Amino acid sequence: MMGIYVGRQPIFNQHLKVVGYELLFRDFNTDKANVVNGDHATLKVILNSFMEIGLQRIVGKEPAFINLTRSFILEKIPIPFPKEHVVIEVLEDITIDDELIAALKSLSSRGYRIALDDVVNPRLVGPLLDIANIVKLDIMGIDMSSLKEYVRYLRKYDVKLLAEKIETLDILETCKSSGFDYFQGYFLSRPNVVEGHSIPPARLNLLRLLSELQNPDLKIRDIEQIITSDVSLSYKLIRLINSVFYKTTMRVKSITQAITLLGLRQIRDWVSLLFLTSIDDKPRELLVTAMIRAKMCELLGKASREKVSDVGFTVGLFSVLDALLDVPMEDVLKSLPLTAEISGALLHHEGHFGAILNCVIAYENNDWENTQCPGIPPERIREAYLKSIEWANAVSAALIE
Repeated sequence: MMGIYVGRQPIFNQHLKVVGYELLFRDFNTDKANVVNGDHATLKVILNSFMEIGLQRIVGKEPAFINLTRSFILEKIPIPFPKEHVVIEVLEDITIDDELIAALKSLSSRGYRIALDDVVNPRLVGPLLDIANIVKLDIMGIDMSSLKEYVRYLRKYDVKLLAEKIETLDILETCKSSGFDYFQGYFLSRPNVVEGHSIPPARLNLLRLLSELQNPDLKIRDIEQIITSDVSLSYKLIRLINSVFYKTTMRVKSITQAITLLGLRQIRDWVSLLFLTSIDDKPRELLVTAMIRAKMCELLGKASREKVSDVGFTVGLFSVLDALLDVPMEDVLKSLPLTAEISGALLHHEGHFGAILNCVIAYENNDWENTQCPGIPPERIREAYLKSIEWANAVSAALIE
């Protein structure tokens, strides 16, 4: 059993009633965070809150405010939580560009609420004000003589105003009289830490589950067998589906019920996050290689008009399993319910996706003579490689503490 932690700080309305909690990364039972990598910290907050401790235990019926990095907002890393009980916080140091704006508009159109975090000058986040639902002004970071001007400026938009980092009674009273809707800070309440315990899932079971989730002929009973063979996976899934945030009308007691109610897409997203956080004892570059190969094989599969592009992703991702697990590839594949097509591609570079994998590996090694994919011109191969690097770096960054 491992101790796991999530910090939380309450958010109050004008009557000083708690109306939400900001969830904070903690790696120990302390009120301070040791955040080295933002993606990793966000991953841990999400997994610890939803699958370990349980979001209901942390926030009750109030919404959870969760900081999301650019990778999450652009959904290069999946966002698997329900929109009804989460407010997405956009970090103050995020780059505002067309890609970010489009992603936030998409999230908003799907019902997610958006909060702009640590704002010190609302004009600097102007392009986001038509999308946001809440603006959090950093009271410690602004000139108080500009406070009322900022409030007047923001009132032109359909947003609620939250004053954060309130340190004294005087500052609280000033913010209340200035027209803020919500308040947060050490004067009202310091963050406290909610502690739980985690049973680490077996990495091989996660791989088996991921491989099944890529199978177009997937059967619920196959997924059930894999999950029930691992106490940790079973515990996490039952805890997740029984939280009030998935609005089940019955108490779920079986894995079959949980799989049916949650849906395979949601399970795939959660298992992907669990797999990412399980790899902590291998060089970063090995994981990056796996991600690049997975995305590049997927892109080249699509370019060659293969209907099942997930096969390419699986072949690329699993092509480094022997190195990740320190087990010969042949022995790894005996433990995984992969199709003959995937196994042949991985072991002997056979078939269409074997040829694609061979092309990808040749490109990695600057072996231009063998960098050939059926029906795909060289410029498309180069384009796929560059896109794969960008994607892999964004996702693998979540693993680096």
